[in-house]
Amino acid sequence: MGNKKMLRLKYKKLREELSEESVETMSLQIANQALKLPIWDKTYYHIFLPISEKKEVNTEYLLHILQGKDKSIVVSKADFNSGEMKHFLLQENTVLKTSEYGIPEPVSGIEISPEIIEVIFVPLLAYDQNGHRIGYGKGFYDRFLEKCSPHTIFIGLSFFDAEPEIFSAVTDIPLNFCITPKKIIDFQNNPLSL
Repeated sequence: MGNKKMLRLKYKKLREELSEESVETMSLQIANQALKLPIWDKTYYHIFLPISEKKEVNTEYLLHILQGKDKSIVVSKADFNSGEMKHFLLQENTVLKTSEYGIPEPVSGIEISPEIIEVIFVPLLAYDQNGHRIGYGKGFYDRFLEKCSPHTIFIGLSFFDAEPEIFSAVTDIPLNFCITPKKIIDFQNNPLSL
């Protein structure tokens, strides 16, 4: 069983070792892989905006795909006091401001309820072959995913392969898919390369 603290350290270090160029290349490959998923008939898509100094997957490429397909794109704003996130429609005139944690966030806008979001691209540090993920440990996404409809599709994005198994609480909500630069893992069936 993967110890969450050890895994966080391991993946933070692995990310630190990536060059800016490889982050961009692999982020583009992830966006291209996403096009193979059967998810493009939905309306509301939630996307995270990356913390660039943490070398998260650059979701700008996915953002362009969503904009090109004329989808409603939803982004979040985290409240570190309540531990909750609010979700806003990303529009032409949405003003984004980088928070003190380095997260680009909407200043204000049209608030969207989690129940109507159909597809969520989920940030993570590590994940396992059962679709369990580890984030930074603040629990923002766990609380967010709990509020979504049972039909919402959760898609992790990662530069790396799955760990064999991560200890997960019964309350942890597993991912439906995870996209890496080389493949898509479908946790509903067996891991496969699409």
